[in-house]
Amino acid sequence: MELSLRDKVAIIGGASRGIGYAIAQLLAREGAGVAMVARRKELLHDAVERVRRNTGGRALAVSADIRRAADCTRIVESTIAEFGRVDVLVNNDGAPPLGTMLEFDDAAWDKAVQQNLMSVVRLTRLAVPHMRSVGGGRIVNITALSVLQPKPRFGLSVATWAGVIGYAKTLSLELAAEGITVNTICPGRIATGRLGAVFGRDGKHAEPDAQMLADMAQEIPMRRVGDPDEIAGLVAFLASPYAAYITGSTFHVDGGRRASLL
Repeated sequence: MELSLRDKVAIIGGASRGIGYAIAQLLAREGAGVAMVARRKELLHDAVERVRRNTGGRALAVSADIRRAADCTRIVESTIAEFGRVDVLVNNDGAPPLGTMLEFDDAAWDKAVQQNLMSVVRLTRLAVPHMRSVGGGRIVNITALSVLQPKPRFGLSVATWAGVIGYAKTLSLELAAEGITVNTICPGRIATGRLGAVFGRDGKHAEPDAQMLADMAQEIPMRRVGDPDEIAGLVAFLASPYAAYITGSTFHVDGGRRASLL
């Protein structure tokens, strides 16, 4: 399906691997220019080269730490310098460490707020004027299922991403008349390296092993974990003109795992 994304430009966080990489590759395949953002320079440049090779598309590496205000400014400025416009902003990154709520000090909370919430606030504030200049745009936030269905030890993520959902819903009302949509995706268990680090028996798996995936599958109605491309597909749709009437929405993509009527 042609999603009419040719010549659009997207900024994608956490794009050196996992969900962010899958999003960048799909948008590039659909003809969009992609500014791929990540902290680790070597991994990022390798990812950018793979996207260029696999899609023949335009991809820019922006090595940056989204927890820093100056880096957020540089991300948007670099994108404009390379492509001349911003149409799509995908707020995506890793997640804060796990632990019980009361064990984290102010420094840990501040780092989580900067990573999960303030990066979204800053990048959105910087990108929206460029979206206005081209007559509209798309903002898609990637969080996690735990923000809708909290789990013990995930408190830093749950609390800060709950703020993102509140921010996104309010912003969607304020920008709707300008043709700028704001939506949030809450992935369930997706086959990325983070699964191994979070759910592995020793917490040290670089990638989820077969037994771990099989055990997880028993908790999911579809009896499998998701693939990063399945999140990328929803992002591409939300970034397209076909989703122009969808804003302020929160999507859980979890193989049916969330047990709720709402």
